[in-house]
Amino acid sequence: MIRILRYTEYLYVIVAAFSIYRIFTDWNTDRSMAYFFIFFAVVSIGMFLFRRNYRKKFEQRQKDNQK
Repeated sequence: MIRILRYTEYLYVIVAAFSIYRIFTDWNTDRSMAYFFIFFAVVSIGMFLFRRNYRKKFEQRQKDNQK
C-alpha cells in the first residue's frame, strides 16, 4: 500500500514538470494555454506535497502501532 502511495507522489512531480515545460514553450504563442498549465503546475506541486505529508503520517502511525 505504501509503495503505491510513494509512486503516485512522483506522478504529480512528472505532471508538474510537463506543465512547466509547456509553460515555457507556449508563453509567446498562446498565453491562455500557458496560464492553464501554470494552474496545473501549481496544483500538481501542491498535491505532491500533500500526498507526501499524508504518506509520512501514515508510515509513522504504522510504526507506532507495531511497537
